[in-house]
Amino acid sequence: MKVRTHQAIDNNLCGRVIDLSLNSCVVELELVPEMRADSSGLVHGGFVFGAADYAAMLAVNEPNVVLGSSDVRFMKPCRVGERLRFDALVDSSTGKKRVVSTQAKNSDGDVVFTGNFICIVPERHVLGHLSASA
Repeated sequence: MKVRTHQAIDNNLCGRVIDLSLNSCVVELELVPEMRADSSGLVHGGFVFGAADYAAMLAVNEPNVVLGSSDVRFMKPCRVGERLRFDALVDSSTGKKRVVSTQAKNSDGDVVFTGNFICIVPERHVLGHLSASA
């Protein structure tokens, strides 16, 4: 299946698509030194959230999909050098609203993040006059 949304994303910061099918996506993110929050190698949660959000957007895979809200849990700390796998699944679709569940695991199989994302699919780009490729 072809990626139809968020095509200008930096895959080094938000992850790479491993599998994409109707209403689901798998994204993998390598946690690199630029993501660390301190000298211990702890990765800032914003990078983990960003990859989960990206996976959710791809599970919906509509050109103009945007995040409306989220409810997330950081289950374990993440460290530089780890590789995370994000599985996203569209749980429901009503009108313009999509509810997407996302889970991330480290290479040991430990769940490090869970989230529910409310994604909205507007008729046109949210910036209105700008094209989706701007």
